[in-house]
Amino acid sequence: MMAMGRMAGLQVSLLLLLQLLLTGLSSAMLCVQIPGNLKQIDVSNGHVFGVNYEDQIYTWYENSWTQINGALKHVSVGPAGIWGVNRGDSIYRMVGGKWVQMQGLLKQIDAGGDEFISGANSNDDIFCMSKSGTIPAKVQSSSLPWVQIEGKLKYISCGSLGCWGVNSGDDIYYLWNSSPDSCQGSSWQHVEGKLSMIEAGTEGTVYGVNAQGMVYHRDGITASNPIGTSWIQVDSCGYKFKHVSYDLGFLWMLTTDGTILKCSIACAE
Repeated sequence: MMAMGRMAGLQVSLLLLLQLLLTGLSSAMLCVQIPGNLKQIDVSNGHVFGVNYEDQIYTWYENSWTQINGALKHVSVGPAGIWGVNRGDSIYRMVGGKWVQMQGLLKQIDAGGDEFISGANSNDDIFCMSKSGTIPAKVQSSSLPWVQIEGKLKYISCGSLGCWGVNSGDDIYYLWNSSPDSCQGSSWQHVEGKLSMIEAGTEGTVYGVNAQGMVYHRDGITASNPIGTSWIQVDSCGYKFKHVSYDLGFLWMLTTDGTILKCSIACAE
């Protein structure tokens, strides 16, 4: 990714037709290898942001990477805007094209909720900020309305149908009744399986990666059953992954060495 600036003029990506099959289904995914190398990626509403191993920040625009000023270890884009945290766990939000430091400390942050923010700190304590606190005029104040959520998680992600998280033991949990005005929800429910990271898409989809580098999709999610019914493994065809994020029919996946794949899965959904 250090050479991403020089790759900005690269218009044609290397195409890979991988036999990535969803277990139990016959539809293959067409994957495009995106130039560059990332350690973390987040996508929402057609926007793609990521950070590399030097904490440089990039956005994917018109088939090439554009570097954004600043340094972050984790970046998130969603209905609540563009947020990130740096190596010191300081929190930043993009306001008027510039990074503005916010109150608090988090090691991981998620902007994918229904215009609310969530995240976990270095002690795995969980926090969120409801919609009313995320408007630009408020987030620049010295005191932000962070609300602590009961429990311990190392990673949390929220979408249109609720919040998901994983703890230090890779146990999976779903938060019931989170909303724009009450982001802390009502209670966590343990969900079967083990994942090391999890991402809830803006559209309600949920994907995750386990400690062995295998990718899973949560099946059966509906507005009336937001917790879904079961996990379906996405066949990696020999690849091991560490991070995934889904948006508008595309699954963006990072292999353990940072290779970036963009896979069309509309035919398999």
